[in-house]
Amino acid sequence: MTVTTTDDTPVVPRSGGTRLVDRVLRMRELAILAVLLVMIAVAQAGNSAFLSEQGVKDLLLNATILVLVATGQSLVVLTRNVDLSVGSTLGISAFAAGTWLRDGGDPVVAVLLAVLLGIGFGLLNGLLVSLGQVPALVVTLGTLYIIRGVDSLWVGSRQITATDLPGGFVDFGSGGVLTIPWLALIALAVLVATGYYLKHYGSGRELYALGSDPEAARLAGIPVRRRILAAYTFCGALAGLAGAMYLARFGNVDSGTGNGYELTVVSAVVVGGIAFTGGSGSVYGAALGALLLTSVNSVLPALGVSSVWVLAINGVLLLLAIAVDRIVALRVAAALKKKPAPRRTAMAKEKAGA
Repeated sequence: MTVTTTDDTPVVPRSGGTRLVDRVLRMRELAILAVLLVMIAVAQAGNSAFLSEQGVKDLLLNATILVLVATGQSLVVLTRNVDLSVGSTLGISAFAAGTWLRDGGDPVVAVLLAVLLGIGFGLLNGLLVSLGQVPALVVTLGTLYIIRGVDSLWVGSRQITATDLPGGFVDFGSGGVLTIPWLALIALAVLVATGYYLKHYGSGRELYALGSDPEAARLAGIPVRRRILAAYTFCGALAGLAGAMYLARFGNVDSGTGNGYELTVVSAVVVGGIAFTGGSGSVYGAALGALLLTSVNSVLPALGVSSVWVLAINGVLLLLAIAVDRIVALRVAAALKKKPAPRRTAMAKEKAGA
């Protein structure tokens, strides 16, 4: 059934399956928020200093970089792809920015350098996946090792420390408004802008259509390759920006910076409700997933629990998220099968009778 508005623009009602997915995603985001609040409440009860001014600032700073990279990764996963090179991109971008600052360069130029470096690697991934038609997992796993190898050769045993950086840059990384760090405000601005783009711009909505059914999107005239390229470029840019923010936050970069970070980012995105098969989820859910995973790292030590359990808990959360995605997919398929076939219009009946 098609409903028409006063300006004769056809509006296709959303199917029961789509509404079911939306409800589940909203419920998952609320569930993540509830679990996060319970964890914080328990940590505060066990350690009264957990929600002190410095404790809140550290909690936000720890989540900021992961939220930023997860925002970029979300766009890639929405298109039914993945970028495993974000950790390597973060590491080499951080060292590039640190080298520039150590040699007396301007901090703004250092941040731009990190972002441009990330854009370059994002373009490389996007071109290989979209134009080369190479599976994203293979491409980004390869670029992960390439970037990491270049980083290791370039950095060697050298290290950038806070003493090599301008005092203002380091102060910016730890400063903020009351308990809200500047870095967290930057990540929030990027998150909100990305969420607005995905919801209100046609090219943003096309990423969902592409992830839901690539072939149907192609037949509908969506520039599939261009959208995939744009998603990877944006993801690389945010990974580069995250590298500059990492440098400001910790003031310490070496050849091991960013190692294994890509797995944490993917976990945050999937736990946050973005289906690994693409086409559903929101960047706000991914941000909540990132905040939840980083909070686990802070809550357990505050409660006196060994940090060894952190990886195990992250793995359990990831498996639960994948299980939920699978259950939703089966429910949607069942809902669509039960949906009655659309009735033919009078014109179609006349043609059939003729």
